[in-house]
Amino acid sequence: MSFEINLETWQTIGLIIDYSIKILAIGYVPEGRRPSSSTAWLLAILLLPYVGLPLFLLMGSPYINRRRHRIQQEVNDLIENVHDDVPDIPEGMQVSREVESVIKLNRRLTRMPAVTGNNLGMYPDYHASLQRMTQAIDEAKEYIHVEIYIMAWDECTQPFFDALRRAHQRGVTVRLLFDHVGSWKYPGYRRLKKELNSIGFAWYLMLPLQPWRLRFRRPDLRNHRKMLIIDGQTGFIGSQNLIAPNYLQRKNIRVGREWMDLMVEMSGPIVSSMEMIFAGDWYVESNEALDIRDHEEAHGYIENTSRDSQTNLVQLIPSGPGYTTEPNLRMFNSIVHHAKERLILCSPYFIPDESLLEAVTSACYRGVRVELLVSQQADQFAIDHAQSSYYQALLEAGVKIYQFPKPTVLHTKYVLADPDSPDNEPLGVVGSSNLDIRSFGLNYEISMMIAKGNLIQELNELTATYREKCIKLTLEKWNERSWGRRYVDNLMRLTSALQ
Repeated sequence: MSFEINLETWQTIGLIIDYSIKILAIGYVPEGRRPSSSTAWLLAILLLPYVGLPLFLLMGSPYINRRRHRIQQEVNDLIENVHDDVPDIPEGMQVSREVESVIKLNRRLTRMPAVTGNNLGMYPDYHASLQRMTQAIDEAKEYIHVEIYIMAWDECTQPFFDALRRAHQRGVTVRLLFDHVGSWKYPGYRRLKKELNSIGFAWYLMLPLQPWRLRFRRPDLRNHRKMLIIDGQTGFIGSQNLIAPNYLQRKNIRVGREWMDLMVEMSGPIVSSMEMIFAGDWYVESNEALDIRDHEEAHGYIENTSRDSQTNLVQLIPSGPGYTTEPNLRMFNSIVHHAKERLILCSPYFIPDESLLEAVTSACYRGVRVELLVSQQADQFAIDHAQSSYYQALLEAGVKIYQFPKPTVLHTKYVLADPDSPDNEPLGVVGSSNLDIRSFGLNYEISMMIAKGNLIQELNELTATYREKCIKLTLEKWNERSWGRRYVDNLMRLTSALQ
């Protein structure tokens, strides 16, 4: 009898806890979140409260810890102070009111003004890009700043690290950052740290997950930025990680899967903008404050540039958990709305939130030719299916979906609006940010918006090169997929909103 009473008591207590969790979740979870994200988290908590609640507490908030948040605000204030007398657009540069409004939006959200930058070259070839960056390191005289998401010491990247060793030995200051969780899963991670220590220059993990050292945070936050800065004069920005193109994975080697990326080499005032972002990330991890100075005149009168000019009007857009306004998402939405004739979206992971999906399909409905370039098969199961779940709505709206044939992963990330329009001013963006929910809220990203100059045309030409190799997906073909495929796609779409 006593066992029955105790069992009933425990059942009652469990029921009270279960309903308490659910009632609290309904009132708390939706605050400050997108409807899709709120719905997904509530579904997880209501169906499996003892699993859903711990997951929500662990990964339910994109906000960083107090120290990182405080430092981010200090960096934002410093950037604002440095740019206090810098106009939104360089004097003498003329843009339409619509483009000016996008520049002002970006400035308001990130404190970064539009400046000029000289296009020194685009590198869509993985090995050629590494070779050029290695050469630039060998040309360094004062300092080298490296910030790249994934790093590995392998046959492909060893010349890069050897160049860093030579630079360090001849007295060049080398500072290096890479993401902790992003890099540790690849072969040779321990060797990488050992080799870096043997060289002797300063390096730090970004967003380290080391609870035994009291360094704990939300485990799925990443610093996804990719930048290389040489002497404050030359900067590389884009999508490429510092690892062999097959990512050293046996399954990739077995099927011949390699990544296809893009890096852009720039000089001019844009490099100072890149240095400010690097300085902030370096300070967060090292507590060392770097002295950032303007290496080239950025505030004087600048002649207006043409579409084929090497001098580009560009603006750096940092984003991440330290920015509560999702500046990269707002920028992408603004560029999509800006398009009048043609819109190009190139991203390995296209998992839009409601606002971006609506913007893209609305562009189709108002007569814009929208082209989406993606991989035929993404490198991750969940992402591949989550991305596929949007194809029906996109194809029905009229989006032209071009799939780069597997096993290659098209990892290049850029957006173009009206690149070949004679009437409308073009806009573009290139950098590390995917067009997915993770990049909008969980990853630290770095993007470069382009308002004038030849970078837009070169990206447009790259699009033609990619498209020639792609397979066009039609609505008729897509409707032939199995019900099992539809179910898995929709399930993975639901999990993608859990943030």
